[in-house]
Amino acid sequence: MHPITTVHYLALSAALLIIGTVGVLTRRNIVIILMSIELILNAVNINLVAFSHALKNIDGQIFAIFVITDAVAEAAVGLGILIALFRNKETVLADEVDLLKW
Repeated sequence: MHPITTVHYLALSAALLIIGTVGVLTRRNIVIILMSIELILNAVNINLVAFSHALKNIDGQIFAIFVITDAVAEAAVGLGILIALFRNKETVLADEVDLLKW
């Protein structure tokens, strides 16, 4: 049995980053776009913790905690804006939202 190394964590992180990026760039539903952004932030967290463990330094884990708190705040504010948008426009599709157009 082979141990799990930093390369395995980096491969997982790269996969999450690619899935999140494709989700942000190709989806029209704002909820799915927010979930894709969360996937990207989780990929960053995996990188931070993997390198923190590999370098025997706790700084990466501390930064990961800050990224998690930022993701929670982003999700709360994003969902609040999304609920207000749905009440006004009755849609959650990014293409149909044109509130900033004149």
